[in-house]
Amino acid sequence: MRLSIFIFLFFSASCFGQTLKTENIFIITLDGYRWQELFTGADPALIGNKDYVRNPDGLKERFWAETPEERRKILMPFFWSTLATKGQIYGNRTFDNKVDCSNTMWFSYPGYNEILCGFADDERIHSNAKNNNPNVTVLEFLNNQPQFRGKVAAFGSWDVFPFIINKERSGLPVNAGFAKATGNNLTEREKFLNTLQEEIPGPWGGVRLDAFTHYFAMEYLKKHQPRVMYIAYGETDDFAHDGRYDQYLISAKRTDKYIGELWNWVQSHKKYKDKTTFIITTDHGRGTQPIATWRNHGDEIAGAGEIWLAVIGPDTPPVGEVKTPGQLYQNQVAETAAAFLGVNYEGNRKEGPKVSSAFR
Repeated sequence: MRLSIFIFLFFSASCFGQTLKTENIFIITLDGYRWQELFTGADPALIGNKDYVRNPDGLKERFWAETPEERRKILMPFFWSTLATKGQIYGNRTFDNKVDCSNTMWFSYPGYNEILCGFADDERIHSNAKNNNPNVTVLEFLNNQPQFRGKVAAFGSWDVFPFIINKERSGLPVNAGFAKATGNNLTEREKFLNTLQEEIPGPWGGVRLDAFTHYFAMEYLKKHQPRVMYIAYGETDDFAHDGRYDQYLISAKRTDKYIGELWNWVQSHKKYKDKTTFIITTDHGRGTQPIATWRNHGDEIAGAGEIWLAVIGPDTPPVGEVKTPGQLYQNQVAETAAAFLGVNYEGNRKEGPKVSSAFR
């Protein structure tokens, strides 16, 4: 068995024409987070809008600066320090560098299906209903490979993720919505999070606060040390739907901190240090008009299919913000994740190709 696994990995890496250092993959998503804030920071058309901001002066004091470059560093310091110097960030349309959904729905379930399965399925995935995904995600595919079995896990704030990942069929551990940490050897922090989650009401019914998702994921990471992990933060989209631009920005900055904590943790542990790649993206964009469209997304909202993509890891050239014209798609994430692990992802149908420029 060990010999066959070695041959499989050697053959796969040889097929990609390179020796890969990545042994672990984290796919991370920020729901409905626009490329505009990522690349230019707080939006001048929204930060002072009293319809969306309760204390405009206070928000400006916290997030405003005169240039887009200054504003984005204030809002997303991990992205614009570590990722901008050691990784790659795609999707700044100011430079005609584009990342788009290939699905035409431009809302969450279709976007997450495309990210995790590698293709759009508009015929079958066209609502956010809690229906088990008929498609096999790259998470399930990897878990079915001997070298990754039992080493794949998913955490999300939205309670639809067990269906998107098809927990019933895949058998993957999926902690999402208001699920608790389970098992016989819970850490003290897991026990505390379980209690706290019951006592702090979630503001959106089927979506918990991202702090629970993050810290449940961190505890699982420390205890089980998976090789493949998916973490889906959700607050940015829900605060936007609520018309709370102030909380949207605050949540984005907090999520940037969470991703920085994850990166610093993996870089401080021998099993993960210089052997781990992060792929970070979003499921959809949203509108650009403050009054008419910013709160929403979907196929009737111009710009809602515009997204972004970031990659950092030992096999990725550190070019930072990509300023050359180009076009990437959401359907390339799954194949890219598998390729970093030296695996040829053969999913449900023809997936989008790997992002070749993310590899040395």
